[in-house]
Amino acid sequence: MTTYLLAGGGTAGHVNPLLAVADRIRDREPDATILVLGTREGLEARLVPQRGYELLTIERLPFPRKLNRAALTFPQRFAAAVGQTRRYLIDRDIDVVVGFGGYASAPAYVAARRSGIPLAIHEANARPGIANRFGALFTRHVGVAFRSTRLRGATMVGMPLRREIENLDRSLTRTEGIRHFGLDPDKPILLVTGGSLGARKINNTIASSVTTLLGAGWQVLHIAGNKSDIEDPKLPGYELLLYCDRMDLAIAVADLAVARAGAATVSELSAVGVPAVYVPYPVGNGEQRFNAKDAVDAGGALIVSDSDFTPAWITKSLLPLLRDRTLIAEMAAVSGTVGTRDGADRMVDLLTAARH
Repeated sequence: MTTYLLAGGGTAGHVNPLLAVADRIRDREPDATILVLGTREGLEARLVPQRGYELLTIERLPFPRKLNRAALTFPQRFAAAVGQTRRYLIDRDIDVVVGFGGYASAPAYVAARRSGIPLAIHEANARPGIANRFGALFTRHVGVAFRSTRLRGATMVGMPLRREIENLDRSLTRTEGIRHFGLDPDKPILLVTGGSLGARKINNTIASSVTTLLGAGWQVLHIAGNKSDIEDPKLPGYELLLYCDRMDLAIAVADLAVARAGAATVSELSAVGVPAVYVPYPVGNGEQRFNAKDAVDAGGALIVSDSDFTPAWITKSLLPLLRDRTLIAEMAAVSGTVGTRDGADRMVDLLTAARH
């Protein structure tokens, strides 16, 4: 019986692929023990126990980016986190460590190396994070979600997806989705989403352009996010939600999407062949623009900067696209060739290779 330690967390971008891999291990090896290493503050503290896995915790340790008191104490605190992780490896008799980036990963990589335990890594973003760039020095078994990712030892495995997206048949599920959201089956649907917290620029631009979009003969399914304060104009064909607990149905009904370019969003839309207009998050290290690169280069998506995504851009650039259904169909076909549905299986294959 094999005991796995899956390390990562902090954000959904790290936790969701980790859980998809955990579920696939459980499918293949019902008698395996699957443990997760994370922090008490990250999203994993809620999602991991909720999914039925045991969470082991270490201190949350952001990598210092400037010289201050936290930077001076970082080496000692990092060493303590490595020591705690090594005790977990020994006490729980871990056979293999699998890292997904995030705060808990770097100590796990060092602990695995020092303990002589096989290590595999998954990198979800096209531009790798610090932890995974570091961890890739310790293993040849590195899976990446995007073909354009530059990381030592990288093997293209794709994104481990949620099961409901991995198995989604859009043509069979579309009718259910249209009924669920109260939409018209005879009109095309534009899905707009900025993620669970929303995206203010996307929300405001779409809210200002609703009548223009509806006038083009499209419907709009707008998932604005929990923190949105935009008002619902109550127009036929415009469905505003703050939160959507059935994103599989939202994706099933979408003929085109407007979205941020988070790794999971790009991977899910590409996996099932939804063409998209990506508006990368303008803050951070620019990884969202890189996440969209493969889809854009292939012709399955467009990209527009956050600052340029305005009502004027909607009129000048999006409306002509909405009127060209042939082009949208071609983009959908291309999008489906960029994405992968079997990322979870391919990642489990990779970590199995690391064990042997």
